[in-house]
Order: sequence, then structure tokens, then C-alpha cells
Amino acid sequence: MTVHTVGELLRQWRHRRRLSQLDLAIAADVSARHVSLVETGKSNPSAEMILRLADQLDVPLRERNRLLLAAGFAPRYTERPLDDDVLSAARGAVERVLRAHEPYPALAFDRRWNILMTNRALDPFFADVDPDLLRPPVNLVRLGLDPRGFAPLVVNLADVRVMFRSRIRRQLAVAPDAELTALYEELLEPGPEDASGPSVESDVAIPMILRFDGRELRLFSTITTFGTPMDITLDEVAIESYYPQDAESAAYFER
Repeated sequence: MTVHTVGELLRQWRHRRRLSQLDLAIAADVSARHVSLVETGKSNPSAEMILRLADQLDVPLRERNRLLLAAGFAPRYTERPLDDDVLSAARGAVERVLRAHEPYPALAFDRRWNILMTNRALDPFFADVDPDLLRPPVNLVRLGLDPRGFAPLVVNLADVRVMFRSRIRRQLAVAPDAELTALYEELLEPGPEDASGPSVESDVAIPMILRFDGRELRLFSTITTFGTPMDITLDEVAIESYYPQDAESAAYFER
């Protein structure tokens, strides 16, 4: 396993964000010379300087801990399971958001798309899913694309695959992750069938179209995340809320 210095890691993040040393220096209110000295290992940055640069580079909390460790400092951010007592208020907030979105579907998932919570509106859709796919951790991407999961219900499966692919590519560009990369390579590597791109062009947002209970349901989604979290788990939790795109779909959930 390659061990990187804090300077090398910061340079990688700067390149990932497509910033020059001068750009980063101006944003962090330090000199470009100091950024250069840190990156080349000629200056040992303080923990506060590392976090200041990481903040300007929008480095995720998990990776900020890695930067601190590389410089010989203790990690600053904790990682607790969502069911930890310390996170009870945050967990309660997620539960309230999910319940408040009923009768429409909503779920919470982590950085690797493993489902953490769902609301009751999703329960009917799990009825015919292969039990193997419902063994924890239940992965939303696998559940959505596997023939034993939701795939047989999804009318526009190619469009949904494109949406998953686009979102995970962006996610990996922000913060590379080996397990997420493996998931992408397993389920989302482009093939000949993907050359045409999404088939829906007239909608403001590409819907997910489900054939369920004798009708077609058209849904689009929004993503909610925690603002300024100080815990790694909360930094990586996302809530996806689905909304009906037409009156017929709304009527199905509201009946």
C-alpha cells in the first residue's frame, strides 16, 4: 500500500478540483509560496492549516482525517453508526423527513448507496424482491438494476442506469472510493446499449417510470444532505425523496 505525505495528498485534491496553487492560496488566504512548500514537504503544516486548505478544496470529512494522520495529527472527525445514541437527534431528523414525505416514497442511504432507512410508501415495492437482495447491507443501485430486484418494474431501465452512472461518476470525481468503483464496474460500465443516451427529452427532469399494480407511475427525485456535519456518518448520509410527476401517479400514492 502506497503511503502518501500530507503534501502529496493535498496536491492530489488540488488537481482533482482543477485549482492552481495560486487559486488555492487566494481562497485560503495564504501565500502561494506556502502552498508550494506544504505540497513539496518543505514546510510542515499545522492541523489548522491542513483543515483550512481542506475546507477550500471541499475535501470530505473522511479524507480530512486521512490528511491529518498523514501529517502526524490525530483524526478530528468521528464516525459513529447512525443508531449510536450520540446521533439520536440526527437519526430522529432523518426519520421525520422520511415520515413527512409520505405518502410518497423516500429513503436514506450512505456513500456506497447502502440503504439505511425507508418510509412506508416503499414497502409494497419490496414484496417481490429476491430475499438475497434484502440481506443487509441492501444496496440501492443493485436493488434498482438487478433482475431479481426492481429492474422488472422499471419501464425506462436504460434511463435509470444512465442516471445512476452519472451520479456515481460525479461522486467518484469528488471522492474516489474503491468499493464504489467496484460497484460501478460491476453494474454500470457502459455497453453498446447505452450509446443513445436517455430516451426522455421533453421532461424537465428524467423520471423513473415504474409499471406497478396495473399502472405506470412516473417519479422524479430530490436529494437532501446534512448541512455542515461534524461526524463522518452524517457527512455521507443522503435522503432521496420521490415525487409524482403527474396527477395519475399522485393519485395512486394518495388514495
